[in-house]
Amino acid sequence: MLVASELKGELARIHPARGCCRRAELAGLLFAETGPASRESAAIRTLEHPTARVAVQLAAAVGVPAEGPMPTGAATPHRAGGRRHLQVVLDRSAVEEWRWELTKACDRRAFMRGALLNASISLGPAGSHVEFVFRNERHARLLRTRLREVGVRAGILARRGRSVVYVKGQEEVATLLRLTGANRALLDFEAGRVQRDVRNRLNRLLNAEEANVDRTVRAADRQLQAIQQLDQAGELERLPDGLREAAAQRRHQPDADLDTLASALGLSRSAMNHRLRRLVALAADLQGEPG
Repeated sequence: MLVASELKGELARIHPARGCCRRAELAGLLFAETGPASRESAAIRTLEHPTARVAVQLAAAVGVPAEGPMPTGAATPHRAGGRRHLQVVLDRSAVEEWRWELTKACDRRAFMRGALLNASISLGPAGSHVEFVFRNERHARLLRTRLREVGVRAGILARRGRSVVYVKGQEEVATLLRLTGANRALLDFEAGRVQRDVRNRLNRLLNAEEANVDRTVRAADRQLQAIQQLDQAGELERLPDGLREAAAQRRHQPDADLDTLASALGLSRSAMNHRLRRLVALAADLQGEPG
């Protein structure tokens, strides 16, 4: 099963060859700030080493200046909520003039790759979803719009004072992986999805077959009881040849299904079913019950 760390590791190993794509990916990383920030700087705080490494590499590639005493793009340990994070502080000037509306398709894909590196990803068998957490609702709505523009449907919800953009469902998550260039992760994801689909289809077929067998057994039991009642009442021998042949064949093959019985007498399935239902109805008449 594909896990989030493997996916982010693959995304981190993608090195954009063009400067515009590197800047776009950095813009995606910075879009959802996850650490303390100011008007001049933005902080990326993550538990994922690949995400921190990409932030450092992209910052160096686009020549982001240092802020204060911290070296440009330096990753430093940061304690938050008892968990050890990596924090990367970058100067906003690196992407302050970058505009989604003016970019090419390759830059948009790079932007989404950067955003996905900074997202929460769950790819378990119970369901797949991706979440982008924002402190700013306007940014959340903007990302949802951008996702829709590249063919990914997304929703927004509020959680603990934050706005969360979520992508949910196998098809949407697969589209996002394809868009961001996570080709190996996409293959693993699709293989897992096919396996689950095959397993679910097999379970449905087995359940349907079990239900058919159960219906056949119950129907055969009713028919055998009806034939026994007619025989004990002396009515069986008075029936037309066709009904007596059907009764004899059912007694001869008590566990057979309708198709097998019909084939044995050279009848159609519907004709055999009609004769057996007639036997049950006649037995019910003897008991004064509805057929």
